[in-house]
Amino acid sequence: MDLIDDSAPQGSQPTGNQPEYTVSELSGAVKRVIEGEFGLVRVRGEVGRVSRPASGHLYFDLKDDRAVIAAISWKGQVARMQVRPEEGMEVVATGRMTTFPGQSKYQLIVDDVAPAGAGALMAMLEKRKAALAAEGVFDAARKKPIPYLPKVIGVVTSPSGAVIRDILHRLRDRFARHVLIWPVAVQGQDCAAQVAAAIKGFNAIAPGGPIPRPDVLIVARGGGSLEDLWGFNEEIVVRAAAASDIPLISAVGHETDTTLIDHAADLRAPTPTAAAELAVPVRLELLATLDALGARLTRGVVQGVTTRGQRLRDLGRALPRLETLLATPRQRLDAATTRLSAGLGLAVARKRGGFDRVAGRMQPVLLRGVLVRQGDLLTGRGELLDRVLRDRLERRRGRLDDVAARLAPALARMLGDAARRTGEGQARLAALSDRLDAAPAGRLARLSDRLEALDRMRLTLGYAQTLKRGYAVVRGDGAVITGKAAAERATALEIEFQDGRISLAGRGPKRPKGDTGGGQGSLF
Repeated sequence: MDLIDDSAPQGSQPTGNQPEYTVSELSGAVKRVIEGEFGLVRVRGEVGRVSRPASGHLYFDLKDDRAVIAAISWKGQVARMQVRPEEGMEVVATGRMTTFPGQSKYQLIVDDVAPAGAGALMAMLEKRKAALAAEGVFDAARKKPIPYLPKVIGVVTSPSGAVIRDILHRLRDRFARHVLIWPVAVQGQDCAAQVAAAIKGFNAIAPGGPIPRPDVLIVARGGGSLEDLWGFNEEIVVRAAAASDIPLISAVGHETDTTLIDHAADLRAPTPTAAAELAVPVRLELLATLDALGARLTRGVVQGVTTRGQRLRDLGRALPRLETLLATPRQRLDAATTRLSAGLGLAVARKRGGFDRVAGRMQPVLLRGVLVRQGDLLTGRGELLDRVLRDRLERRRGRLDDVAARLAPALARMLGDAARRTGEGQARLAALSDRLDAAPAGRLARLSDRLEALDRMRLTLGYAQTLKRGYAVVRGDGAVITGKAAAERATALEIEFQDGRISLAGRGPKRPKGDTGGGQGSLF
């Protein structure tokens, strides 16, 4: 009979010799298998959910009618993509398979995304065009007129292509203008960002600054395939063109090529050369037109003056004579003068009668009554004025007494503060006076110490100290000698030691034969 230990937990006994894995080990093994088998793959499918958080990474799904694969593009990979995946697009994604152990799922790290054929690219283009048109980006009402004769033209294109040469050549032939070129990439991954930045940069130039602000912009590129021109279909470029305050001419591709920037621009040119023709008129044609208009103006002025002169002469002959025109007014003036004398006499008589009636009512008794009433009124107002003045004077005197009562303590405080500040000032003045008295002595002492130090340094650095160590100074003909050649040329030498000098005869220049130089010996 076997004994069974009931205390042991169920399932604790080994079931065989299979190895045991931790969760991390098993996840790592699966990761290595998937990454080893699918190192680089191209997957075709429809883009599902698209998410781009603040980190800049891109998360989206690739799906067909039976399965879904999670896909990720890191921030650096997204920056290099020429086409960004959008929901509903059919694309071919290139990348590598890996796993995400944190959620027990596999995913595709995408390096590049390409539309699955031209049809998918056109479908995405039509979808983007419809969305921008619904926002009003392509509305004709917001388009600005192109200036007839701009002073400065800004060109956004590649500086090394034939496009810029064609534009400059055409501008030079038609009407030479000041041209500012903003070099950009016209295809590839950097095209859209650089073109949008160039349009915004031209608009950011302040008028009247050191760099002239363009009056019109030309965005130009030569012809190419749909993929080559795709940078001008990007939303960032279209919105920059629509938001430009400077009128913009789009000249991307040939006449049959159409991009979204053509719809957002204020004017579309079929070719870059045509854009230059639309930007400026022909100078010679303008001069010819100006000459023709000037001639027409001169002929019109002469003809107008002649016609008006003839018309004036005709009207002058139709006018009546001056005496005839003035006869009737003169007669009316004479009649009015005759009536004026009689009217003045009648008016004076009426005014005199009215005055006599008023003067009869003006009797002395009435005048005295009016004067009495006015005198009483004046006396009452004078008494009232005296009372008002006395009341106002009393109030002012009371206010003056209050102010005087407050002024005495304030004056006492001011005098106390002034006395305190005076004492403090006298104390500071005494301290400054003591410092002033002590300053010359201290300054003189410091200067004396410095003079003694400099004198000691002079003695230390002087050549006399060097002589005490066994050196000597050699002078020839009064000058210090530092070389053998100078000593040989000297006629007399003098050697200075620590305790004195000695003179010697030098070799000097050659003497005539028999000249011993006075019998003095030579050092050499």
